[in-house]
Amino acid sequence: MIAKALIILVFYLMGEGISLLIGRFIPGSVIGMLLLFGALSAKIVKPENVDTIAKALIANMVIFFLPPAVGIMNSLDVISRNIFGIVLASTLSTMLVIATVGLIQQKIGVRTFRKRKDR
Repeated sequence: MIAKALIILVFYLMGEGISLLIGRFIPGSVIGMLLLFGALSAKIVKPENVDTIAKALIANMVIFFLPPAVGIMNSLDVISRNIFGIVLASTLSTMLVIATVGLIQQKIGVRTFRKRKDR
């Protein structure tokens, strides 16, 4: 179990190191996750080497949401003063994501249909 946790920790630390080198433009945890995904995809790391710890982390994911929730509760005055902007930004970004995903899905669907039709 410790060796499996160490694998994830090493990728996290590599991600933090890369993030530090690029000026913290992308969070180290995100870079580490991408590195681990790449290592899993390239079969450098076997899924069974990280599955136990990954399942444990996912099962206890609620722990990772506690600090942001407390931060939100401590910032209610700032949030209430800017609620219009927050709701507007959330609504517009959600609509943009839905439209983008819809357009991409349509293009992929048309290509898939054409490939099936040509067979």
